[in-house]
Amino acid sequence: MTDLLKTTTGIVTAALLAASAATPAFAAEKWDMPLAYPATNFHSENAAVFAACVTKGTGGEIEIVTHPGGSLFGGADIKRAVQTGQVPIGERLLSAHANEDPLFGIDSIPFLATSFEDSVNLWKAAQGAVEEALDGQNLVLLYSVPWPPQGMYFNMEVNSVDDMKGVKFRAYNAATAKLAELTGMLPVQIEAAEVSQAFATGVAQSMISSGATGYDSKLWENVSHFYEVDAWLPRNSIMVNKDTWAGLDDATRKVFTDCAATAEAEGLQKAKDYTTFTLDGLKSNGMNVAKPSDKLKSDLAVVGETMTGEWLKAAGDKGKAIVDAYKAM
Repeated sequence: MTDLLKTTTGIVTAALLAASAATPAFAAEKWDMPLAYPATNFHSENAAVFAACVTKGTGGEIEIVTHPGGSLFGGADIKRAVQTGQVPIGERLLSAHANEDPLFGIDSIPFLATSFEDSVNLWKAAQGAVEEALDGQNLVLLYSVPWPPQGMYFNMEVNSVDDMKGVKFRAYNAATAKLAELTGMLPVQIEAAEVSQAFATGVAQSMISSGATGYDSKLWENVSHFYEVDAWLPRNSIMVNKDTWAGLDDATRKVFTDCAATAEAEGLQKAKDYTTFTLDGLKSNGMNVAKPSDKLKSDLAVVGETMTGEWLKAAGDKGKAIVDAYKAM
């Protein structure tokens, strides 16, 4: 029995040593990453590629798992969840938090940056100041990707601002709420994941958003017109909790920043490609997609001038410096 016991013990010990040698020395760390938009949206797809890049680049030491469609945290709660460490990383439309700092709304000033080229230049001028503001909120910015140009959805023909009076309008940030106020519409706060239901039930009758949002939400089922007013190109930003970031070593941070740089470049191209794809999709499903009338365009330009002036007043010298730098490009 003693020999048998020794033999058995030897076999078990050898097996354990072999298993130990085959097992990585680290314990894989899972990072949950909440996203506000559907899995099929290009922002969510881009975030999934970024997550896979980090997971691969760290050799599996950090596994990022995306949770699209507001399934982990609703859009309005994602930034706070990252700030407070409920999750280490997340994606958010920063302009939805312009009430915290006007700089977060730099990408939603009507008719300031109306093309992808303009959006890139405006971001170059604003990025440093935005990163500084986020740093003060325990956040580190990794990358930022624009949406396609924003147009206006209505369930009727609209040729001037007068036609908008009394319409229930989906607002998602301070800029869209102000736009509703200046055009006589009634703002209703609705997150992206709730858009389809809001229009189906009549809670909302109009909104300003990209063709991508309308396509993702199948708005042709409840909305008849999309006007390409190209008001602005808001941005989704991917942020990491600052304390979590501080705990990473330099090599791991480099993996994150390299993957982020790739995601930002590829995301920009995806946004450009998605613009044409989604507008064609709206048309093919029966929505009337058109340029605004001259009257509507001039009416909205007046609204834009008012909102730009108000933003510059709220943002102070930092805001003026950003706009001046952008216009000098």
